[in-house]
Amino acid sequence: MKISPNRLDRSFFMHQEEYEKKALEILRSGWYVLGHEVTSFEEEFAAFTGARYCVGLASGLDALWLAFRVLGIGAGDEVLVQANTYIASVMGITINGATPVFVEPDAYYNMDTSLLEAKITDKTKAILVVHLYGQASDMAPIVSLCQKYHLRLVEDCAQSHGAAYDGKMTGTFGDIGCFSFYPSKNLGAFGDAGAIVTNDEGIARAMRMYRNYGSEKRYYNKVVGANSRLDEMQAGLLRVRLSHLEELTEERRRIAETYLKSLQNPKLLLPQTREHCSHVWHQFVLRCKERESLISYLAEKEIGTIIHYPIPPHLSEAYAYLGYPKGSLPLTEEYADTVLSIPMYNGMTAEEQAYVIDCLNQF
Repeated sequence: MKISPNRLDRSFFMHQEEYEKKALEILRSGWYVLGHEVTSFEEEFAAFTGARYCVGLASGLDALWLAFRVLGIGAGDEVLVQANTYIASVMGITINGATPVFVEPDAYYNMDTSLLEAKITDKTKAILVVHLYGQASDMAPIVSLCQKYHLRLVEDCAQSHGAAYDGKMTGTFGDIGCFSFYPSKNLGAFGDAGAIVTNDEGIARAMRMYRNYGSEKRYYNKVVGANSRLDEMQAGLLRVRLSHLEELTEERRRIAETYLKSLQNPKLLLPQTREHCSHVWHQFVLRCKERESLISYLAEKEIGTIIHYPIPPHLSEAYAYLGYPKGSLPLTEEYADTVLSIPMYNGMTAEEQAYVIDCLNQF
C-alpha cells in the first residue's frame, strides 16, 4: 500500500460537483479580478473568524509583509517571533527592513511565552505569533505583554484556520491576522492565495490600497504598493471549501485522535494539545531521535513523510547575517533534528491509517 504524506485530490473529489459548478460560473461571468467572488469570500471568511474585516491577497507571504508595512514597522525596529517557524514568517519581518528576534518554542511547538518579556527592548515594536501545525498559541500572556509595552500584535495563521484559544479564533487577537490558502492548507485554494483579517477599519482600507498598486482609485497611487489581489477563481473555490470547513476539520480531528490512541511505540514522542487551545491538525507531527532510520523504514513501506522544518530560519543561509550560530537556540535545533510529519489528509481511509499505525508501532 502506497501512502503519500498528503493527498489534495481526495478533498476535491468529496465536493467535485460544487467546485466544477463554481469554476464554470466564474469563467462564464467574464469578470476575473476583484469582483463578486472576492467580496463575498471576504465577508464570509470575516464572519467565520469573528473579525470585522477580511482583505483577500495573493499569498500568505504577502499577507505577512504587507501587515508589517501597513503597521509602519521597518528599519531599526525589532519583532519577536518564534524560532521554529517556517521561514516565510521571518521574511514578512525582514522584507520591511525590521529585525527578527527569535524566541524558543514550548512543548506544544508554539512560542514559549515565559521567555518573551526578557527579550523586549526599546526597539521592540511587535510580536509575531505563529500558530504552528494547527494548534492555537497561548494567547493570554502575549496579549497582556502587548498591552503592557504598547506593542503591535500580528498573527501568522497559515496553518490554523478555525483553531481557537478559549473559544476565540486565531487571527482575531491582535492588529492583523495573516492567512495562507496554499493548496495544502486546511482551507486550501487551487493555487496561491492569502488574506488578512482585522477589526480596524483603517488597516483594512490601507491593505486594500496596498494590494492594488497602492491605489484606491484607478491610476491614482497614494503609496508604492504591490500587485497582491486574490483572484475571482481562487476566491470562488475557497467559498466552496469554506462552506465545508467545519466537517473537514472534524475529520482531521478524528484522524488525529486515532493516531494518539493507537500509536504505542516508545521511540515516538506524540504531539500534545495545550489546555484552552484547540487544534485543527494541519500536520500530525511526532518526534523521533532516530528520525533518519524511521524515514528510511517508512519509505521501504511506501509511506511518505515530510520534515516541517529541517533548517530553522536562524541557521538558513538567507539569515546568516543575523549572527545566530549553531547552538544558540538549542530547543529549536533539537526540534528541527527530530520532528516528522506523518500522513494526514482529508479523505484518508481507515485502512490507510491502520497501515501507517501498524508500521509505526513495529519500528
